[in-house]
Amino acid sequence: MSDLNSNTPIQPDAIGEDEKHRPQPIDESPILLESNDLIDMMERTLTQIEKDKLSRGDLKILNRTLRELRYAMKVFQPFRRRRKLSIFGSARTRPDHPTYIAAEELGRAMAGRGWMVITGAGGGIMEAGHKGAGREMSMGLNIMLPFEQSANEFILGDPKLVTFKYFFTRKLMFVKECSSVVCLPGGFGTIDETFEAITLLQTGKQTMLPLVLMDAPGGSFWKGMEQFVRDSLLSEGLISPEDVNLYRVTHSVEDTVEEVLRFYRVYHSMRYVDNNLVLRINHSLSEEKLDQLNTDFSSILVQGKVELCEALSAESNEPEIAHLPRLKLHFNRRNFGQLRQFIDSING
Repeated sequence: MSDLNSNTPIQPDAIGEDEKHRPQPIDESPILLESNDLIDMMERTLTQIEKDKLSRGDLKILNRTLRELRYAMKVFQPFRRRRKLSIFGSARTRPDHPTYIAAEELGRAMAGRGWMVITGAGGGIMEAGHKGAGREMSMGLNIMLPFEQSANEFILGDPKLVTFKYFFTRKLMFVKECSSVVCLPGGFGTIDETFEAITLLQTGKQTMLPLVLMDAPGGSFWKGMEQFVRDSLLSEGLISPEDVNLYRVTHSVEDTVEEVLRFYRVYHSMRYVDNNLVLRINHSLSEEKLDQLNTDFSSILVQGKVELCEALSAESNEPEIAHLPRLKLHFNRRNFGQLRQFIDSING
């Protein structure tokens, strides 16, 4: 754990040249003024931190975390409304390997459909995703390590590259900013990222999205993991039967692209408003379809029914999607595997 307390200087590409410990001009934009209560709360937290007399090592962690996230969010802000695909996979995969070739084809296919591609910015699968997508459609989240930390040539020097010291801040940005996750074969880091993404979906900490475990044609990397989930987790009652719906295993770029795009065929996005889950959809549903949803998924409702509605007043800060119809339901916030099935039924 000594790395957490080290005094590694902030890199320019991690925090930006504007951070020189000098006062910054105040942005009086409406968005900031709306959030003054949160700014005030953060200031009170800083005051409390001072009173807590934390160690210098603890203060370094807090300081670095806040600075990394602030800069990363600033970099992503101009692209907030763009669909983005996060690709996980090994940094050690060679360019002639089938999974490297598949990752490159995936990046190219998704960029061609207007999606941006986020990878860890290193070599191997990460490099392949950026190579396929091209610099303009690529965003990179690099990690500072004694090895494998150099950004690949397709994102190096790009303003859309952010370098992190901590894995947890980097992993947050991977899932916070994307509309889909595709995992290719990799080592401990890839397995960690894959199971964390599944866990976030299972617990509702991540907005529902398509999570795909992609093998190259003829590959069997994810087959073993899928067997483990069913034989050791599901059979022992350690997960719910519907949890296996939170991910899909594919064996081709074509199937992966289809899985990602199908998820957004009718479904657009979701948001909680008070006790209601509001699903934005690209077009309205028939009464027959609405009746089917209420019949098939009554078990995930706390009370009431699934209803069609227009944008709620609490969604006024998203005017660009105010025209979309909505489905409103009092979801139990527990059966997220079934919620995925609900969305699949909408898209069907």
